[in-house]
Amino acid sequence: MVLINGEQTVSDGKTVKNVVDELGYNPLAIAVELNEEILPKAEYAETVLKDGDVLEIVNFVGGG
Repeated sequence: MVLINGEQTVSDGKTVKNVVDELGYNPLAIAVELNEEILPKAEYAETVLKDGDVLEIVNFVGGG
């Protein structure tokens, strides 16, 4: 199980890119933290999630 934005999911074995795509996020408008460390966008496709990982995805929203 992987904790994504506070919710337990079965995502171990998937890449961060897979999860971002499945959840419908625009990769250009988010920041991803994996186990309390910011993950560079260049590493999304190669970073495979494993059991016990904690993933936080922050979506930037414009406004005025």
